[in-house]
Formats: sequence, C-alpha cells, structure tokens
Amino acid sequence: MLDSNKKPSFLVVILSLLLVISGCVTTESGSMIDKADDAKALEVSVQLARTYIREGNWNAAKRHLKVALELDDDNAESYEALALVFQNTGEFEFAEENYKKSLALNGNASRVRNNYGAFLFQLQRYSEAAKQLELVVEDTLYSQRLAAFISLGRCYTLLGKYEEARDQYRRAYLMNRNDHALAFELANAYFLLEDYVTAQQYYDVYRRSTKQQPARALWLGIRLADKFNNSNALSSYSLALKNLYPVSKEYIEYQKVFGNE
Repeated sequence: MLDSNKKPSFLVVILSLLLVISGCVTTESGSMIDKADDAKALEVSVQLARTYIREGNWNAAKRHLKVALELDDDNAESYEALALVFQNTGEFEFAEENYKKSLALNGNASRVRNNYGAFLFQLQRYSEAAKQLELVVEDTLYSQRLAAFISLGRCYTLLGKYEEARDQYRRAYLMNRNDHALAFELANAYFLLEDYVTAQQYYDVYRRSTKQQPARALWLGIRLADKFNNSNALSSYSLALKNLYPVSKEYIEYQKVFGNE
C-alpha cells in the first residue's frame, strides 16, 4: 500500500555524495551544507534520507532530514520522509503530524497522500484512509493509481460498503486484467453482495492461475462450493484448509460454520 521510490544503485548514491562534497563543508555532526547550491544540497539530503529509510537506518535518515529542514523548513518532501521514519519507529503521533505538514505544503502530492492513506489504514482508521485514497484515485496521471484503487476497495470492504468496494476492484481489474489477485478481490466482493454466480466466475479465474491458495481464498472457495452444492470442491478445499492452515482464522471460522471436524 505504501508508495516508495525505487532503491537507487550504489553508484547513484556515490555520485550524489560527490556532488555534495564538491561544494560542501562537513560539520562535526556529519551534516553537509552546500554553500554554492542549497537546492542541490536539499535534494541530495532528502535522497540520502530516503535511502537510509529503505535500509531501516532511522537515525541516519533523521540526521539528513535535519539538514534538509535547516536548508528549507517549507520542503514538503522532507516532512513526508520524516513521517515515514516516525511511522516505522512506532511514533504515530509524530508521523501524522509530519504527513499533515507535507500535505499542507503540497496538497497535490498524490504519493504523500497515498502513503498517508496507508498509514491511516495501518491504524485501522478506515474511513479516514478512504477519504485520502478517494483523492488519490482522482489523479489520473499518478503512477500508482492502480494500487490506490485496490487500497480503496479494501477500505470500503472493511467499512461494509461492498458495492463501492466492488466498483474500485472492477476499475482496477479493467486497468490490469493480468493481476489475478484482483480477480479474487472481485470474487470476494461479489460474494459479499450475494451475487454468487459472478463471484464463482471470478474465483475460477483466480483459481486457475494459483498453484496454492492462501487460507482466505480457500475459505471463499468453500463457501461458494456450499452455495452451489458442489460436494467435491467443498471436501477438497476443506481438507486443504485443514492441512495447510490449521491455526488460521479462516479454519477457525470454517469449524464454527461447518462443525469441528
């Protein structure tokens, strides 16, 4: 759900460092200040911070972001990066504060809004997450728009808004019919809407493309097989769920519905 940039190669990082060092002085704390070009120093500081975030080196990331904010305390990307640091270190109050600062400075940043939506989803604040993602999917040029549709569909599902969830998954599926996981999400959405025929159709598309179904998919297959009185499929999926995922929440639910076998 989170949207991050691709990890730069080692060579790119070294070249970035050389760009900074060519016009920088280094303080005792390791911070670098580009006297000739503050904008370049800011760009490199944020880039290095993101590299450290991907590596899980939170202190190094914060050190470079401190430099970035000293250069420009109105830089939206610096606040977003800080939000990611605090989100990963479990300091959620500070994470939200920095997400909001970033969006206040650049409300059109779909990547930031998508990450903020993912953060709210993580906190199970599904309604708030959906509001953020609804704005993200309106950006037709956003590169991760497909993923945002999927995330929005999950929010709607957890909010019990099954028609809205189906619509988001359907739009995503039209954008990428090769994503078979989306076929499953559509099958599940149609099942929740009690359209079992359509649910079975999408489930079959998913099943044909999957070697080993996860517990969630097997549980859906079991319920569909029950709806269509398909005893062979019901027996097969039930056995697979029991053998492969005996401690899963789906198997516990299966026992409640079909009896403790």
